[in-house]
Amino acid sequence: MKLPALAIISAFACGIALGLHPAIASHASSKQLIIASLLVALLFVLGGLLLCKVGRLYPAAVVSLLSWMVLGFVGVCVAQQPRPALHVISLLEQGRIGLKTPLRWHGHLRDEPARLPWGYGYDITLSDVEYEGALRQAVGGLRLSYFPQDTSEVAPDVHAGDEVSVLTEARRPAVFRDEGAFDRRAYLEQQHIDLVAELRAPQLMERVALGTPTIATRIAQMRRRLRDEIDQLFAGAPQVAAVLRAMLLGDRSFVERDASADFQKTGVFHVLVVAGLHVGAIAFIAFWIARKLRLSPLWSALITLSLLFAYVAVVEQRPPVLRATVMAAIVVLGGFLFRRLDLLNSAAVAALLLLIANPLALGDSSFQLSFLAIGGIAGVAAPWLGKTVEPYARALRGWRDVTRDAAHEARVAQFRIDLRLLSQFLGERLPMKLARPASDSFAMGLRLTFRVWELLFVSAVLQIGMVPLMARDFHRITLSGPLVNLAAVPLTGIIVPLGFFSITAGLPFPALGKILAMPLAWFLELLIHIVQWFAHFPRWSYRIPGPPTWLIAFFFVAMALLVAALRFWVERPPRFTWAICTIWLACGSVIAIYPFHSHWTKGKLELTVLDVGQGDSLFVVSPGGKTMLIDGGGVFGGFQGVEQHRGADPGEEAVSPYLWSRGFQKIDIVALTHAHQDHLGGLTAILENFRVGQLWIGREVSSAALGKLEDIARRKRVPIEHEMQGASFSWDGVEGRFLWPDRQHAGMALLPKNDDSLVLQLHYGERTLMLPGDAERQAEQGILEETDPGTLRADILKVGHHGSKNSTTPEFLAAMQPQVGIISAGEVNPYGHPSPELLERLESAGVRILRTDRDGAVHVLTDGTRIEVSCFVPCAEQRNAQASMQAQAPDHKQGDEHQ
Repeated sequence: MKLPALAIISAFACGIALGLHPAIASHASSKQLIIASLLVALLFVLGGLLLCKVGRLYPAAVVSLLSWMVLGFVGVCVAQQPRPALHVISLLEQGRIGLKTPLRWHGHLRDEPARLPWGYGYDITLSDVEYEGALRQAVGGLRLSYFPQDTSEVAPDVHAGDEVSVLTEARRPAVFRDEGAFDRRAYLEQQHIDLVAELRAPQLMERVALGTPTIATRIAQMRRRLRDEIDQLFAGAPQVAAVLRAMLLGDRSFVERDASADFQKTGVFHVLVVAGLHVGAIAFIAFWIARKLRLSPLWSALITLSLLFAYVAVVEQRPPVLRATVMAAIVVLGGFLFRRLDLLNSAAVAALLLLIANPLALGDSSFQLSFLAIGGIAGVAAPWLGKTVEPYARALRGWRDVTRDAAHEARVAQFRIDLRLLSQFLGERLPMKLARPASDSFAMGLRLTFRVWELLFVSAVLQIGMVPLMARDFHRITLSGPLVNLAAVPLTGIIVPLGFFSITAGLPFPALGKILAMPLAWFLELLIHIVQWFAHFPRWSYRIPGPPTWLIAFFFVAMALLVAALRFWVERPPRFTWAICTIWLACGSVIAIYPFHSHWTKGKLELTVLDVGQGDSLFVVSPGGKTMLIDGGGVFGGFQGVEQHRGADPGEEAVSPYLWSRGFQKIDIVALTHAHQDHLGGLTAILENFRVGQLWIGREVSSAALGKLEDIARRKRVPIEHEMQGASFSWDGVEGRFLWPDRQHAGMALLPKNDDSLVLQLHYGERTLMLPGDAERQAEQGILEETDPGTLRADILKVGHHGSKNSTTPEFLAAMQPQVGIISAGEVNPYGHPSPELLERLESAGVRILRTDRDGAVHVLTDGTRIEVSCFVPCAEQRNAQASMQAQAPDHKQGDEHQ
């Protein structure tokens, strides 16, 4: 078997995938199942040895691979064991501690305090917590943020390894309960962060004891010094410093969202993520230095591995860095042992080692993309280039030496002869002093052309190979990637080693550091300008829904067949190679184009109140498939004088993924109720990610955020219309009318107010939906005065202003008489929404209450007569019904309620 490791990792990964299947995952933690699986694996091993002894090698290989599959299943079962009883999440789930009030947490700092654009961040490994007057042992991770209110406040003087105690109100990381939404809680758990909190004042953190100096703490201090050195060397160029921090140390905290988006649009975001490209640059420089010093293979390997391990220590042990380092170490060790390594086999060994250490990494998109990239290079690009361009590139070495022709195949030898004939031709027609330089320049130009073509081809193969996962996980197609990588990859190969040399030299010799920083800044600015220039071409990057699973599977089957076909390519590509390549490219094109229809229920009006935290976002689909998005949630607007954002962007992480999960690429109407951040902030992402027919706005206000949104709409050529009281529309039998804002105050307001909200009423058949935005008492009173009370009745009410006590007044509620009230509010929000007073008011009126902070996204579907209500998290009434009536209604869809 030429690729044994590839077969082993395939079997091992199949076992892990089996263990991760939802039908099995719920039982995977059973100790009896683990013991039984280990016995089965042992039987397979013994069976394989017995078959080898009797000379049945192929059956032995099959049985051995089955044993690896069972071991993969065992590995994922062990990895999915329940959390320890003392883990902080276990304590919360068991009710042994609560997070309703501030608690004093004890632990050790994992790293040096991280300086952020708006403050400081601290990662604490927990040891204890004080709860109800007792000190309870608790393990886990707490991420603490501190935001100084003014320049007089000094951050706590703590360092890596210090034992600290902090008084704060911790909470679990926010998560959006919508279909397709980004799971930030799971993302932070991968970093061993279970709770997040804010430090209200520096006095609330105390250093209990100094940390004992260890290798880890010294490395953390060195990492901090390197960050500070970057900031000092590039104090006048914050954007350059931010990109360099990301490229060298993996710290993207200072990279602005727009700049980060530009790197994503151009397909070179991997430059900002410390991974294979950066590790490769370090390994190449180390190997090049060793060769120049004429060191022995042993010393070359030791120096290269030492630099790699030092690099991993400095940039932290993050999964992409570890994967790339393991891969590089295998290649280095193979070279030292004089082994001719197959890159696919080496990648398989690296993947096997990493999955043995962490079987759950198989489901990580970063892991999948890393090894898919290696597979694309080793399985498709390298073999193809090895049969086409690479022989001619090698032929340019010593092309004047006739005696080397015999070492090349006939067509390549003829190429060398043609080069010498061309040199002779030039020698006869040019002066003697120019003839040889001219022929050498021509050969050098050919060599450069071949290398550029190789880089372009490899980049194109990577872009094509990663299309399914990029579309599935990031919903982005980038067409400019191969071109931008022609500049980004060589520049990264220069910036990474030069950057480390500059900042390390600048620590003992500041003057030398400043001198080296000048060319480094030029290279960085060149990279940034190239990325920005290509990012401004809007059609070269676009967002799409995730492709169907069957199409992704078909794509990778075609890719695997292509890799196998290239292995059998001896002199010229067989016909079936071209056929498979065509099928592979066709699958990639279909994924990139996404010609599939969106999912909606014909003949029914649909309303979805999305969970966007403390904000509003509503999605309406007419019976004929026309779509309207009302608000997009919000994003934190930054601190005074700091144009940075922190926290999640619901438009990018919740609303867009939800729409993509249903296959939507176009939204007919985007409506903004009013220009408050919790309604407006997420719409920037919506206008960037989708084709929008029109933007509807109520009252125009003097707001920088609204002005930016309107500028984006104009740039995207989206018509802007202002809606007021009395305006109406008709969609596929749905009658919509605006009840507010009134036309008497149609001019521009100085500041946005809740009572400026668009209030929309939708009628379909016998059913009515009321969507009042954040309208409060004044607006509701105005609607009652200027509208016939008999027309205000509504079956479904999206409760105004997140359940504030100043909205949904008794008079307004009495006029509507809703059956269901849906409240959109953030979990543990600082405003106390929904108000207990409002909840009592709704309950007294007999209104069934649904809440996004508890039930997740709420879906309402009506055919004009019957109303169906379902929740992302099973609705409270249904949870009770399922507990008592599960046997009577086995086919009832989870989360559905019918009225």
